[in-house]
Amino acid sequence: QVQLVESGGGLVQAGGSLRLSCAASGRTFSSYVMGWFRQAPGKEREFVAAIRWSPRIYYSDSVKGRFTISRDNAKNTVYLQMNSLKPEDTAVYYCARGRGWNIIATMQDEYDYWGQGTQVTVSS
Repeated sequence: QVQLVESGGGLVQAGGSLRLSCAASGRTFSSYVMGWFRQAPGKEREFVAAIRWSPRIYYSDSVKGRFTISRDNAKNTVYLQMNSLKPEDTAVYYCARGRGWNIIATMQDEYDYWGQGTQVTVSS
């Protein structure tokens, strides 16, 4: 059973930064696309970023230029560095593992394991 555990969420002022981490269990972490999604109150869960290997990295238009996704396969961990945060970034952020390597990385249905989520709140 694969487990994904997010950490690093919290309360930050607009313009600030946070770094989310997602630690994954399992010995084949490097074989999977890893993604970050978020769900704001009253909204559908949406794609944020995904990584196969650098430079095969994908971002939503809303975070491009402000967020950076990275992975450390030796530590089975994927990160999301979030800079220049805005109040509209407030959401629960979820880490997810793709069904394999050759998936459409922006689509939620392509992911089969999800973390429990970590709250990010950006105050104005």
